[in-house]
Amino acid sequence: MSGDIAVKVCGLAKPADIAAAAAAGAVYCGFVFFAKSPRNISFETAAALAVDAPVGLAKVALTVNADDAFLDALVAQVPLDMLQLHGSEPPARVAEVQARYGLPVMKAVGVADAGDLAVLDSYLTVADQILVDAKPPRTAELPGGNGLSFDWRLIAGRRWPVPWMLAGGLTPDNVAEAIRVTGARQVDVSSGVESAPGVKDAAKIAAFCQTAHGALNPA
Repeated sequence: MSGDIAVKVCGLAKPADIAAAAAAGAVYCGFVFFAKSPRNISFETAAALAVDAPVGLAKVALTVNADDAFLDALVAQVPLDMLQLHGSEPPARVAEVQARYGLPVMKAVGVADAGDLAVLDSYLTVADQILVDAKPPRTAELPGGNGLSFDWRLIAGRRWPVPWMLAGGLTPDNVAEAIRVTGARQVDVSSGVESAPGVKDAAKIAAFCQTAHGALNPA
């Protein structure tokens, strides 16, 4: 694998999805626990997928403003490597979750303009990683996975003291440009590798990972 780009494929729901992500060289696999999402899966389904995931594929749980009772049940039933908080959780809540479960926490922050970067900065001392995502429209029901991107120039050349991941409308066709503009070394994809909402396409996963991995060292 050329380059050092780490790929996260989110919204996996079937054993074939895990196999496709692993075969393509993804580093993270994401499970969605949000009822309104077409990618939402049960704890039981996620547990089965996580157990079968190959060693080296980090298992990430995406939750949205989840309370302790929900997270307690999730962590008890699903073997996880990371929690992704994708709602409006304030920095104090991120710190609480990190302390309570002893798992690395990735906080998603929606970006639409330069003012949103100040919000992102408020999480740098409490989150283990930051997911820089496109801010959803006010009318959107989903906090992510909407297939929307933001102006990547807003974060061009920016560096933060914790690892960060670029998300928002990435596809096999634009991920190389996104990496070039932003300098991202981690990228997240969900709807960009689907044939229909919530239905992953193995060929698109392979194409996305191949393009991302080659972005730093194009042939």
